[in-house]
Amino acid sequence: MDARGSDTHPLLHGEFSEHDGAGRRLRLGGDPSPRPRLARPRRREHGSRGAPGRSPAWRSCATLDNGVGRTRSARDTCSARRCAAPASHAPPRGQGCLVSRDLRRSVHLFRAFLVEQSDPAHFYGELARDSVAGIAEHLDLDGAHVLDVGAGPAEFAEAFRESGATYVPLDADPDVDSVRRGGVVGDAGHLPFADGSFDVVFSSNLWEHVRTPEAVADEMLRVVAPGGLLYIAYTNWLSPWGGHETSPWHWLGGERAARRYERKHGHRPKNLIDDSLFRVSVRQGLDWAEAVRESRRADVLALRPRYWPDWARPILRVPGLREIVTWNLLVLVRKR
Repeated sequence: MDARGSDTHPLLHGEFSEHDGAGRRLRLGGDPSPRPRLARPRRREHGSRGAPGRSPAWRSCATLDNGVGRTRSARDTCSARRCAAPASHAPPRGQGCLVSRDLRRSVHLFRAFLVEQSDPAHFYGELARDSVAGIAEHLDLDGAHVLDVGAGPAEFAEAFRESGATYVPLDADPDVDSVRRGGVVGDAGHLPFADGSFDVVFSSNLWEHVRTPEAVADEMLRVVAPGGLLYIAYTNWLSPWGGHETSPWHWLGGERAARRYERKHGHRPKNLIDDSLFRVSVRQGLDWAEAVRESRRADVLALRPRYWPDWARPILRVPGLREIVTWNLLVLVRKR
């Protein structure tokens, strides 16, 4: 049972939908400038002509994602192969072909995860390209300003820059790869940027490392431009990897897992419960998404287990089970 309640979450009944704002981009200093590149996914008749400047990928691969299920027109199946590229292949620059989140993709990502410790560049490279491809479904990254909050592995910098984005990494640790190569040292709870400074704010596996994740999410949403995206993905505590390097022994208690790790390895784990790792739940992410939707600050584009196929979304409807099985929750919203 969830620590914060056992009712089925209202967002998981399909009560939200995608809205595409006209959008404005603010430079880091806060000066407004037009931003015409917000992608607007929509289904089109087979063989119809696209709008001027629209990538052919949108005509052939358009589906809508309401966070609960995906719908694809039968007339779009002629191009299904184009959308079913492996996770290692991000959409070409300027294109927004939707990614096929099927079982093959999940197996691909989990296999990469198995070598995270021995070959981190491989795992983070695959995860970065998969993440960029998911964002490109909703927004053209070519020329976009992207802030990565809680940045670390340089592979994310490479993937975003390959997409044509201007990438700004921020982390509290000045020694992480992406920050050392020209990033910003700062506090995720007090971002040193003006309101609406970025087209995309991206945060991968940060929520579980901050004491007040909802406040951090609010702060990240503050620096997103109207019409821009906030992407949050995090590992919840009751996930099989919730204890990080102490997993799965964290299920017997965080301190007990840390002591076991120290006996085995001769030193304390990097991620200590209630110090640098916190017991965040899937329910917290769902509640935050519902709060921003109800307050009309943002529209919820997607809620889903990050690594699982699209058909696994109903897991989020089952309290208790979702805390164990989700593994990593993805929350994607578009700021109004």
